[in-house]
Amino acid sequence: MYTPPFFKPDRAASLKFAGDRGFGTMCAFDGHKPVASPLPFYLTYAADGTPQAAFHAARHNPLVKLADGATSWLLAINGPDAYVSPDWYVSPDQVPTWLYQSVHLSGPVRLLSDDELAVQIDTLSDKFESWLLPKTPWNSAKMTAGRFETLKKAIVGLVMTVEEVEGSFKLNQHKSDADFAAIATALGVGDADAKQISQLMRQARPQAFADDTNKLERSVP
Repeated sequence: MYTPPFFKPDRAASLKFAGDRGFGTMCAFDGHKPVASPLPFYLTYAADGTPQAAFHAARHNPLVKLADGATSWLLAINGPDAYVSPDWYVSPDQVPTWLYQSVHLSGPVRLLSDDELAVQIDTLSDKFESWLLPKTPWNSAKMTAGRFETLKKAIVGLVMTVEEVEGSFKLNQHKSDADFAAIATALGVGDADAKQISQLMRQARPQAFADDTNKLERSVP
């Protein structure tokens, strides 16, 4: 991934982003063309601290046959993104751009055993069911054993040993405070992704919005 230094998050921030997001596009090469599938995953860590991305795919997914435990795959995880108009800058002579968050994880992928897959299914569902609290979380124990085993046979568990972590959090970090604040303000009235980017910009450089805070404080009787 090409990433200018001022957009590059550290390894810990990239892994946190990937783990929190938990959804990406897994890509491999079959010798003739790229093969890719969007899928949920969760991160775990080996005893030596090596990250691992655990996921599963339909048994007939072409990716399954490519999991040889040696060839490197790529997992691309994207967050919110937003278009930026040059008209929104304070400074003149700007050009259109796009702001986004993205992390790429790469490494070899191996197949999981049947027992490992059973654990993975519950771990993966636990991750996303926790997003729905206070709803009582779903788990595989709620299914009849026969039905669960039948459905489990239709999927294959896999795990990537993450050897490389690359990230790009492009949030206009290289712009002046005035331009930075102007863009964040404009994005703050956009769609859901634009609003998320705006909030990330405010968190990244709160000092750029100090004047707004001071104005608000002065206006309060």
